[in-house]
Amino acid sequence: MTFKTLDNLTDIAGKRVLVRVDLNVPVKDGKVTDATRIERVAPTIQELSKKGAKVVLLAHFGRPKGEVVADMSLQQILPAVNDVLGAKVHFAADCIGEPAAAAIAAMANGDILLLENTRFHKGEEKNNPDFTAALAANGDIYVNDAFSAAHRAHSSTEGLAHLLPAYAGRTMQAELEALEKGLGNPARPVVAIVGGAKVSTKIDLLMNLVKKVDALVIGGGMANTFLAARGTDVGKSLCEHDLADTAKQIMIEAATATCAIVLPEDGVVAREFKANAENEVVDVNAIPADAMMLDVGPKTIEAVNAWISRASTLVWNGPLGAFEIAPFDTATVSAAKHAAAETKAGKLVSVAGGGDTVAALNHAGVADDFTYVSTAGGAFLEWMEGKPLPGVDILRQQK
Repeated sequence: MTFKTLDNLTDIAGKRVLVRVDLNVPVKDGKVTDATRIERVAPTIQELSKKGAKVVLLAHFGRPKGEVVADMSLQQILPAVNDVLGAKVHFAADCIGEPAAAAIAAMANGDILLLENTRFHKGEEKNNPDFTAALAANGDIYVNDAFSAAHRAHSSTEGLAHLLPAYAGRTMQAELEALEKGLGNPARPVVAIVGGAKVSTKIDLLMNLVKKVDALVIGGGMANTFLAARGTDVGKSLCEHDLADTAKQIMIEAATATCAIVLPEDGVVAREFKANAENEVVDVNAIPADAMMLDVGPKTIEAVNAWISRASTLVWNGPLGAFEIAPFDTATVSAAKHAAAETKAGKLVSVAGGGDTVAALNHAGVADDFTYVSTAGGAFLEWMEGKPLPGVDILRQQK
């Protein structure tokens, strides 16, 4: 382990523990519509509370850009936090200064306090030393349990670890251990599935992956760009023709690294993008000029599942087709179910992440059967791209 965890924390009764969590949950009409992120951080909060710590939660909500914005107050999610934790959570109207200090002074051992949105202060996103020091004044120990914000060098995600003894919370620990199994030190062969609409948003990701995995399955709209770069006419399919040279370069890098690139052999095409649109399966070299490929076909599904069967480790980001509308979810659901079955049989370590990926695995009903599904969008992608994550790197330095 290259970082300290809660296992290294002893005798913390009465200590003020600042815990950075991700509570940036969806809210509609003043109510939380998906409490997944709260549920993820609950074990850390509950463990610290049971050990008698004074648990002080730091979080952001939305993008208020250093201004106090009423509808971005964390107070509105307090009922959902109470429900998930099964405990009374107190609230302070600011994360620094007198409101925070007074609320913390009133805490008993084991109490939980949520401080107001850290991003109501400009110093948060600037990692301003004075603001960081004002946050640190409220704590004796710092615990980071927000991997999803670890790619940001903000006061509450990175700065505090310079001023207080720093530890990884249980969610951060689970995420980092899963990612280590995924790409850090994986069991081979390693297969990556990368889908989604555009190559342009995932160039760094693809360039990094071809050097680390044994096979790279490319699906979604981005597969069309690779097919077109190879000289295939993709009709009216979503395609970034201007990135043909980039796609060719990625294929050259893959060949140099002996990484197999797996592209669609056949596809499900339609003339319109809508649920249950009239469609047909065609070879990728026979896509009609007036049609667009919205999913990969049965031959390709068979090939993808064969690669999953061969793999010891699977890393997945992005769907294989337009999974949001039937019947163009077939390939994504089939591959997801196959990966889940291999994982349950103990043959595969499966790590998945990214917004659409989580939605796709939930749609297939198998999110709970993967080894690890990351709810961190940007941080998960930057980790896959091989970029440094400031909030993680500082924890390793502290060790």
